Amino acid sequence: MKKILFITILATFFALFFSGCGSTGRLSEDTFKFSREEKMVLGTYGSLPRLSNGRADIDKLMEQLKDLNANTYNWLIWQNENDWADLQLFLPMALKNRIAVWVSLVPPSESKPIAKWSSEPYGLDYIKWSEEIAKLSLQYPNLVVFSIDDFVHNLKTYTPEYLGMMMDEIDRINPSLQFIPCSYYRQITPDFAKNYAPYLDGLLFPYRAESEGGNLKNGSLVDAEIARLRTLFNGEMPIYIDVYLTAHSRLGASTPSYVEEVILRGREHADGVLIYTHPNPVSDAEKYQIVKAAFSNK
Repeated sequence: MKKILFITILATFFALFFSGCGSTGRLSEDTFKFSREEKMVLGTYGSLPRLSNGRADIDKLMEQLKDLNANTYNWLIWQNENDWADLQLFLPMALKNRIAVWVSLVPPSESKPIAKWSSEPYGLDYIKWSEEIAKLSLQYPNLVVFSIDDFVHNLKTYTPEYLGMMMDEIDRINPSLQFIPCSYYRQITPDFAKNYAPYLDGLLFPYRAESEGGNLKNGSLVDAEIARLRTLFNGEMPIYIDVYLTAHSRLGASTPSYVEEVILRGREHADGVLIYTHPNPVSDAEKYQIVKAAFSNK
């Protein structure tokens, strides 16, 4: 949709590179734009560690991301009213450690009054969210992607017209910020591709073998499903595979071997791999080590 703008200030780049210091210094934005040809997106999504008061434990999160060999974290604003504020504490830490950050919101189907939580403080005003996230991305060049969970299940809200207004806000403030919503295989139809491609910079694709009905057991269809999606967009839409590490409400739990297979296939065929959700090194110990090993060969 947009041409990515790269702004390089070498003094700041080398100061951060050699000293490891600094907070909001401007790094080249392409430092955090990964690709299959160079250094692909390898990250985790949601389920950040929390303190006893419910606030994000950003020190522990950063420690785990570095241990996992991740270069990206998808910050979900949902289960605590302070998530937006905590994101702003995490961003300078992530910048210092060269971690790219995506920001995800929940759609109406996962918001109050249907759900216990909403994305706060702007709730269902996604035009306002577009404005504020774009402003924040100007301050922190490692904030590179704005995403919405279950986007394709909420197209009555996210009409092309409404999405156009969201993108107008982003382009007005920071055209470099990308919009990459969560989009499921069955809902990514030819009509969806035709109507929404102009507004998208990529697809966050939760893989669950939907071409054979849906499960978290068969990882062998990753290649074919990604190939089909690429065809719908004439090969021009980046696809980031979302790997279910935690259980799905309907499809059940994934196994460690399944997680490993989907990551490895995703690394070969997708433009990046995100783990849903961020693994706990204690309760998800075996899968945590699988993610760490699969991410180690960059």
